[in-house]
Amino acid sequence: MRTSKNGIWLLVVAGTLWGAGGLTGSLLAREAGLTAPAVATYRLGAGGLLLVLYLILTGRPAPRGRRAWTRITVLGLLAAAFQASYFASVSRVSVSLATLLTIGAAPVLVLAVESVLGRRRLGGRALGTVGLAVLGLTLLVGIPGNGLEWPAVLAGSGFALLAAATFATMTMVGAAPVPGLDELASTGFAFTLGAVVLAPFAGAGLGFPPSPPAIGLLLLLGAGPTAIAWAAYFGGLRVAGAGTAALMALLEPLVGTALAIVILGDRLGPAGVAGALLLVAALAVEAHSGAAERSGGAVLRSGRGRRGAGFGSRPGRPGAGFGRGPDDLAPVSVEARTRRLPVSGRGSAKARHAPDSGASAHSPLARLGAGARRS
Repeated sequence: MRTSKNGIWLLVVAGTLWGAGGLTGSLLAREAGLTAPAVATYRLGAGGLLLVLYLILTGRPAPRGRRAWTRITVLGLLAAAFQASYFASVSRVSVSLATLLTIGAAPVLVLAVESVLGRRRLGGRALGTVGLAVLGLTLLVGIPGNGLEWPAVLAGSGFALLAAATFATMTMVGAAPVPGLDELASTGFAFTLGAVVLAPFAGAGLGFPPSPPAIGLLLLLGAGPTAIAWAAYFGGLRVAGAGTAALMALLEPLVGTALAIVILGDRLGPAGVAGALLLVAALAVEAHSGAAERSGGAVLRSGRGRRGAGFGSRPGRPGAGFGRGPDDLAPVSVEARTRRLPVSGRGSAKARHAPDSGASAHSPLARLGAGARRS
């Protein structure tokens, strides 16, 4: 059984691999001469097919039932919509602005939905953590300078917020388990479907000479930053909660910036250094508080201290709640609220290869540009 700490570590793995995806995608675009939408399409397809191949080789049964395939279809369409929205934003504004709005808005949207649904109480600490993270992200990626037309800014910002909304929706949807469907199967089949949906947007840009370096980079991008990263993210958010997962996803620009400094020789100015430190502090606070809150939820699930601690528990059976494990978040949250315990019930855009008409010249993320975003 996964614990809250295991969930946090899965999210750390996901964020770290996503950060490496920017550099890998950038190298693939340069080697194969691919456009950003083509990199995103190949990334979804490679990651999805690698997971499906793994399921076949290990003899795992295919998903069955309407609920499982409905979840797969929804996640696949959301993944394609996320990619299309983000690149539509980048084509109108800049990588920096699109990244800032998409990554910064996603956790805010998730926490707002959790608050409305009663899964998390937005106290001073939660709001302070989100504010600290968004401020750190702003300082880290930089704000584009002048030179952008207002119509383009408004349109690009709208697409970036749409990308944030689709990622937040993927996070909220993925947090709810479906019987008989694990994160490997859901990610594999959903991303394969997403690649098919996204392919027409890439059009003729999908063609490239299949050289060994290009194929190697494509497999690397599909395996680490896509298949493993997204499977880890879905697995981690079911334990740590959607709000914590969305904030931990901010590791992506942090890791991407670090790789740009180490590998590309970029330099980070004082504002960028301050932003990185603020972002690290916010993530550390969220990881600690999220694990503590989820540990409180584990006490409720075990039924210690009170009979029928779970929602819908059987009479005379301690803690026999509606859920069968740590993935059943909503029943625990309802019980937690009735007992006034702070139990959470709680999912960036990576700088991709695209024309950056106004990105900050000092932002290492603007150099990483080519990697298609997470999915």
